[in-house]
This record gives sequence, C-alpha cells and structure tokens, in this order.
Amino acid sequence: MMTVKSLARTALAFTAELENSALIDNFGNDLMSALAIRPRCLSPKYFYDETGSALFDRICELKEYYPTRTEISLLTKHARDIAKQIGRRAEIVEFGAGSMQKIRILLDAIRAPARYLPVDISGAHLAASARALQRIYPKLPVMPVVADYTGALSLPDMAVNAARRIGFFPGSTIGNLSPLEALAFLKKAAKVLQGGALLIGVDLVKDPSLLHAAYNDSKGVTASFNLNLLVRANRELCANFDIEQFYHSAFYNAPAQRIEMHLMSRCAQQVRVGDQYFVFTEGETIHTENSYKFTIAGLQALAKKAGFQPATVWTDDDNRFSLHWLEAPAL
Repeated sequence: MMTVKSLARTALAFTAELENSALIDNFGNDLMSALAIRPRCLSPKYFYDETGSALFDRICELKEYYPTRTEISLLTKHARDIAKQIGRRAEIVEFGAGSMQKIRILLDAIRAPARYLPVDISGAHLAASARALQRIYPKLPVMPVVADYTGALSLPDMAVNAARRIGFFPGSTIGNLSPLEALAFLKKAAKVLQGGALLIGVDLVKDPSLLHAAYNDSKGVTASFNLNLLVRANRELCANFDIEQFYHSAFYNAPAQRIEMHLMSRCAQQVRVGDQYFVFTEGETIHTENSYKFTIAGLQALAKKAGFQPATVWTDDDNRFSLHWLEAPAL
C-alpha cells in the first residue's frame, strides 16, 4: 500500500513529467520562431536541461567566474543580518533554484523556516537537488515547483504556519532578462511576495576585462554550456545541428551594459529542425543570452518602479557584486 508521502512523490513526478513535456514543446516552437527571423535570438531559459544545469554548476566553480564565489562570500558574511531581516517562520521562495547551494547558507541562519519552495525550469535537476536538500534538512517542508518563473508566476498558497513569504533570487539572474522583462518579473514578484520581501543578487558594472574573462573561461566550460543548446535541440527536436560548425562568442556591449552570448556559424550551412530547414551564412549568429550589469542606484530605481521599497544593500570590498533587500508592501 502506498503511503501519503509516496503518493505525493508519485503525483509530483507525474506533474513534473507533464510540465517538462510542455517545456519541450515550447522549446521547439520558440527555437523555430527564433530561426525564422533576423537577427536570431532565443531565450536563455532553454540552456537549463539537466546537462546545461550541470554545466552551469561547473561554471560557478571556475576561477574566472567571480559572481558565484563573491555572492556566496557576501551571503556567508551577512547571513546573521539577513536572517534578522527574514524573521521567524518565513516561507522561502527561490526563483531559479538550480543546485540549491546558496539557500543552504540562509537555511543555516534563519529561525524555524515554515517551508521552502524552489522554482526552476529543469524538472529533473530540480527534483534531484530537492531530494539532496531534504536529506540535509529532514524537518524542513520542501515543495519543488517546476515552472518558468518569468511566465505567469503561479505559486501554491502560502503555508498556514508561515508568517510571511520571502523571495530569494541569487546569481544576478535578473541580468538575463531584458529591461522590460526584468521590470515585469519584479512586478509579479512584488505581488506574490506582498507583505514580505525579496533578497536579490545583482552583478555590478565593472572593468570589461573581468567580464570578458568570466564568460570566456580557459577551460571552455562556458562554451560547452552555450553549445549544449544545440545538442539539446538535436536530442529533443530531431534537429541536425553540426556542433563543430558553431563557435561560442561572448563579449561586453559597454553602451548597453551587458554581456552578450552568441552561437556563431563557422560556415554557410543549412540546418533542419523537425521538418523545417534554416539557412545560416558564415558568421551569422543565434543570440542566446544577455547578462545585464547594474549600478546600485539603477537597480533600486527599477525595484521602486516595480512596487518594491529598497532597503539594505550589501556589497563586497571591490564593488563587484551586490545583495539587495527589497521590501514588498502589502496591498
């Protein structure tokens, strides 16, 4: 006989399978739409299949990739102050949870969290990370949510024993969104977190040489991460991309204050996706990601426009990265 817990796990797995199928369909539709226009541009959310998520975890460990270790250092240094801001019996919602490494720093510091809701687009990676976290915190209710948090942003009702809901959005992931998308996300976050707050990690404007090195690592992990988008298309969408005929290209666009990542065709070629064919000229690209960099004043202005009230800001000594505490007033 199945227990209540095993039934819940089965239901979660079935729901995740359905949602993953829908995400694959969206990937196919969005990729073909992207290839049909000029310039070609695809959302970076499709990087994060299981392989892509694992590759991103490797990127975060690279010497050149300063954002992760700087943010972890800030979280560790200020964990006690952040925990005071969060308070007791908070329900924590992490947008883009990934491997759930950073949330552990907060969970070790805060008092009696009511529940943890990790939200991520990669169902398999999310489930594996949630199981690992549950083993570390067996008394903490963990409810994974397989979803695209840039979409409708629908969350379960808040736990009955929760005092308020706190959002956690680390990794400067907001930089992957266009300015309009970032504003739209923050508006939705302010609504679902009303009466609570959002703790958000934000990469700051800095020396372009540091940015170039961070996205063009010497081991080629970021290149593999970018090219895995084509590997995924071949596997899931019956595409026939020749991976060796594309370059990883990443550079800092200073006027736009953003890193741009592209997949550049090495030659003139024709590619099939499903039953459609697309022509690439030599040097033509698929724009796969932006990573906007912010000033503190710029992020605070964006947060205010979305309905948040900016409060404490924590930065490292070199002003490379920042953590912002944004209050979400009750409506």
